[in-house]
Amino acid sequence: MIPIIVELKELSVNDSYDVYNMLKEIGLGENGFTNSFPLENYKTFSKSLLHYVEEANGIGIEEGRVPQTIFWLYIDEYPVAFGKLRHRLNEELLQYGGHIGYMVRSSERGKGYGKLMLKELLKAARDKKIEKVLITCDETNHRSRRVIESNRGELEGITNGVCKYWRTIL
Repeated sequence: MIPIIVELKELSVNDSYDVYNMLKEIGLGENGFTNSFPLENYKTFSKSLLHYVEEANGIGIEEGRVPQTIFWLYIDEYPVAFGKLRHRLNEELLQYGGHIGYMVRSSERGKGYGKLMLKELLKAARDKKIEKVLITCDETNHRSRRVIESNRGELEGITNGVCKYWRTIL
């Protein structure tokens, strides 16, 4: 069996066309997760990357938002998923959104990459000294629920169709 190379890469201003293509395949997102990258063309996408690097560093954050770092999950040097790690929560994120959100490109679903992406994002949360992580998903999103539970997320409850899972990190 040939070992696979798994790498979680933080978004950078030098991200290439392969990431852009993954984001185009993902589209606007689903199940409450949104892809806010401009995808009209590669040049527009590339110009937007500085904004996301600054946001991760707490620079120029719009009111009501929190710092977040965006990551790409690469398998054998091919991007298969992306995720967001919010450094802290506000009242809105406490209700829906939580610390972590992720999306696997449609052509790579069903291969365990969602579970792997969440595992890697939990490691990133630990590196950022986040002690306890909130992960939310729609009650009817059974795939996400299984992914969260397989990563030892503990269901706090379900309110208005939203499952709230907590995972202690440190």
